[in-house]
Amino acid sequence: MSGFDFSLLTKGGPMMFVLAALGVLGLVLFIERTLYLHRGQIRAKAFVEGLKNILAKRRLVEALTVCEETPGPVAAVVKAALLHADDDADTMRFYVQETAVIELPAIERRLGAIAAIAQVAPLIGLLGTLLGMIATFTAFQKDYMAATALADGMKQALLSTAASLMLAIPAHLAHHFLGGRVRAIVRDVEWSGNEIMRYLLTEYRGTPPGNGEPAPAAK
Repeated sequence: MSGFDFSLLTKGGPMMFVLAALGVLGLVLFIERTLYLHRGQIRAKAFVEGLKNILAKRRLVEALTVCEETPGPVAAVVKAALLHADDDADTMRFYVQETAVIELPAIERRLGAIAAIAQVAPLIGLLGTLLGMIATFTAFQKDYMAATALADGMKQALLSTAASLMLAIPAHLAHHFLGGRVRAIVRDVEWSGNEIMRYLLTEYRGTPPGNGEPAPAAK
């Protein structure tokens, strides 16, 4: 099986080099975002349940240590709630939301660049197609061999169009894939924040120090 013919880059006109550069950039961004989101996505339910077991033993410092050692926005939001475990509900909610506002933009970073590549690639391909057609008509005006001029111009136009679609389609799929990962992390952050606040404001505050059993109801 023969390898890729790099002469197609020159035969496709100057826009081929622009598309190649965008392709490399898009691949780098996709790999970086995939690794970042994979590192930041944890099993939120198991993480929160584990912290509940620690907090039931009144080991708040240990729970904070677990949050610090766990990467991702879920752990950061839960840590914010734990740091204000003794505050009122409004204060706790304020710090949880503040942390979420700081953490969530980081997981959405660079997705716009991948979307831009997917949207711009067909336009660059169209520009390459037009340049190929212009080259064809220019050759006709200079009385070049008609068949050769037509073949070269059409080849440039078609190669540019094909290359742009070969870039745009994977870029759209990459953006859709990463967007799904981001939405899953956002849902985990929202659920974890609400769940840990509910636990701290109800069950945790009803557990006396040094005991895993809830405090008896007042008679």
